[in-house]
Amino acid sequence: MDKQGIGTKCVQAGYTPKNGEPRQIPIIQSTTFKYDTSEDMGKLFDLEASGYFYTRLQNPTNDHVAAKIAALEGGKAAMLTSSGQAANFFALFNICECGSHIVASSSIYGGTFNLIAVTMAKMGIEVTFVSPDASKEELDAAFKENTRAVFGETIANPALTVLDIEKFATAAHEHGVPLIVDNTFPTPVNCRPIEWGADIVTHSTTKYMDGHGAAVGGAIVDSGNFDWMEHADKYPGLTQPDDSYHGIVYAEKFGKEGAFITKCTSQLMRDFGCIQSPQNAFLLNLGLESLHVRMPKHVENGLAVAKFLSTHEKVVKVNYPGLETDKYYELSKKYMPNGGCGVVSFELAGGRSAAENFMKKLKIAAIETHVADARTCCLNPATSTHRQMTDEQLDAAGIPAGLIRISLGLEDKEDLINDIANALKD
Repeated sequence: MDKQGIGTKCVQAGYTPKNGEPRQIPIIQSTTFKYDTSEDMGKLFDLEASGYFYTRLQNPTNDHVAAKIAALEGGKAAMLTSSGQAANFFALFNICECGSHIVASSSIYGGTFNLIAVTMAKMGIEVTFVSPDASKEELDAAFKENTRAVFGETIANPALTVLDIEKFATAAHEHGVPLIVDNTFPTPVNCRPIEWGADIVTHSTTKYMDGHGAAVGGAIVDSGNFDWMEHADKYPGLTQPDDSYHGIVYAEKFGKEGAFITKCTSQLMRDFGCIQSPQNAFLLNLGLESLHVRMPKHVENGLAVAKFLSTHEKVVKVNYPGLETDKYYELSKKYMPNGGCGVVSFELAGGRSAAENFMKKLKIAAIETHVADARTCCLNPATSTHRQMTDEQLDAAGIPAGLIRISLGLEDKEDLINDIANALKD
């Protein structure tokens, strides 16, 4: 499977039916699983055997779909979560605790910014935000003795900055910590961060992976490359006995390829219960089967609209890394030679009021708190997804108050451009 193309993996990976078994991944819509003896079930609770006993921890449908996403990203293990927010929280909290410190790009989704800057701060986990354009010296200066992770987004939502994955990975590894990258926007069809040094990859599967606005979900993929035992003092949760599982040391029992996801499932999913339903996992898999076909169309529409907007007199600025004039064009070509995504952000002259007036006139594009599916949609982040941020924080994230984020769907690009052109008229 490793040598197969990304399209074949989208269709085939994760589940291979045996003789007479269902061709499609079956929906195991059951909370519990039956065993003949208490001894059989006890082995599962002791992590001495693989299997299923309660869907809050694991479910066969979910595991098949997670295995497909792991294959797409080139990882060793993966798990599904109830949302992308849950995926990012689990990925960080799995290796951080009260007293830990995170280095994060300042240019990330507003909900994730709030998660790290506010909610996790209440748990005693501090953060230093750095510009995605930070020099190596500025990056190095952000690290502390208690730093446990570096976090960023491949293509930031909605600023559309491109993370220099190799630069951030190098800094993280020189300081003995893993790099966690949210790869939601490009998807593994257009970028595989693990190939550039990322250790953990997360996704909001709600977006392009599902692709139809039908199922909320998230995913975490472990590359299996970070050696937890080499940095044992920093990650006691992985390298010291877990009293809640009879003294198991995850990094010893499951190795660097399986320790992270096993602990994340056995501890965090057990205690927080942020599960993805089997029905949603089934819908997610239907989306994954066409992901490699849909992404080129999203990119085509995104680039066409970005080029149109870049020449319009009412548009102050267009952010789309596929444009040759974009600040991140070279990084985009390096990490995403086939294009990144279908999301474009742009600023209108006239600020917030001009943005609101424009969106009211759209006929095809809908105003939604959503992005990255088959239908075109848009919003003004400053008054919706990022409204919890101050003006200073918005500026640091590259999100002016009058910015519009438009996610180009799978409609004909000519119709989308006409819709936007009409909405821009006085």
